[in-house]
Amino acid sequence: MKRFVLKGHICYSENAERMTICENSYLLCEDGHCCGVTKQLPKDWQSAEIKDYGDCLIIPGLVDLHMHAPQYGFCGMGMDKELLEWLEHQVFPEEAKYADLEYARKGYTIFADHMKKGATTRACIFSSLHVPATELLMELMEETGLQVMVGKVNMDRNSPDILREEDAEASEKATRLWLSQIEGKFKNVRPILTPRFIPSCSDALMERLSLIQKETGLPVQSHLSENPGEIEWVKSLCPWSECYGDAYDHFDMFGGENCRTIMAHCVYSGEQEMALLKEKGVWIAHCPLSNENLASGIAPIREFLEKGLKVGLGTDVSGGSSDSIFKVMADAVQASKMYWRLVDHTKKPLTLEEVFYMATKGGGSFFGKVGSFEEGYEFDAVVLDDSALKTPMQLTVRQRLERLCYLSDDRQIAAKFAAGEEIILH
Repeated sequence: MKRFVLKGHICYSENAERMTICENSYLLCEDGHCCGVTKQLPKDWQSAEIKDYGDCLIIPGLVDLHMHAPQYGFCGMGMDKELLEWLEHQVFPEEAKYADLEYARKGYTIFADHMKKGATTRACIFSSLHVPATELLMELMEETGLQVMVGKVNMDRNSPDILREEDAEASEKATRLWLSQIEGKFKNVRPILTPRFIPSCSDALMERLSLIQKETGLPVQSHLSENPGEIEWVKSLCPWSECYGDAYDHFDMFGGENCRTIMAHCVYSGEQEMALLKEKGVWIAHCPLSNENLASGIAPIREFLEKGLKVGLGTDVSGGSSDSIFKVMADAVQASKMYWRLVDHTKKPLTLEEVFYMATKGGGSFFGKVGSFEEGYEFDAVVLDDSALKTPMQLTVRQRLERLCYLSDDRQIAAKFAAGEEIILH
């Protein structure tokens, strides 16, 4: 039995409306799980190791539901383009380079190192379509100690020759090879099926991926209703579909009891698609920074919350030009203000409490009991030292946390834990 205790100002969510703040309190961990937060250390915990972080804030590890590892090297580039043009001119040529394993090693080593040092403890990550590079990414992420899901991308149409699988059969074969080669290999890293999006995946490929999903029970990640041009494209490719989400659901790749699914963006999800998202229990990865950078639009997050949909946050590196979920939290608030001002005056802006929930428990729920310090949750924690962010004001813990969302970088991270194991940052 492994026990230890963290001491500091502890912040976590039980729901989206309220943030629980426990000043100068103890956070208990036993065998990788939370055993509660207490003002006084219980007698039977007196002998446990105590890590006293003084005036630091302790929050659940942040969750990134959507990011692209091979794009990390060009963060901040091509941001004057719209989605489809950006994919053609920026993304696809770079991802094609990951056929070269040495190039992939350079890129993924940089990515894994940055992920280790940031505030994220859980992530769902797109690799490229290359099996050796995807396995390498999983190996490098395993070494970080973070708890992540990694997907080999599938795409057999509407992409350049340098980044397209020969056909549906070849894509299925590569996917099965990848899954067989990683089976039982990792403790911290798990696979996730990753059809890039409907435009790049033929009906035949979606049918084959659906068979794999049914055989394995693996989760699924993809993109949904990000851009008006993309949506029209899907209508032409799948004229039988009632909405973009239905094009996935037709192949049983859109949530349901045995198919946990993340769909990134959902900027233009209408009533029919929202109803399907709710019915199928699909997680929405809200990527506000990417939605702005690629001129996609503003997702109706307030409406999603009102309808009871599952919403987490994603950086969408490199559509999003930062790998910081703190930055995404701040941007989610800002984007919601623009939605309220410019689109619908009845949809009030998001609060700090709501985006903090999305960044922790909301997104964490995709991984199970993750993202909170409630008893029984997996122990993911980040210790934040904001002493270098000087101010003459006497701030509350909540104010300090809000400030960190807008001002923090890796330098504020004093310690980090994933599934009860401390991550060595340096």
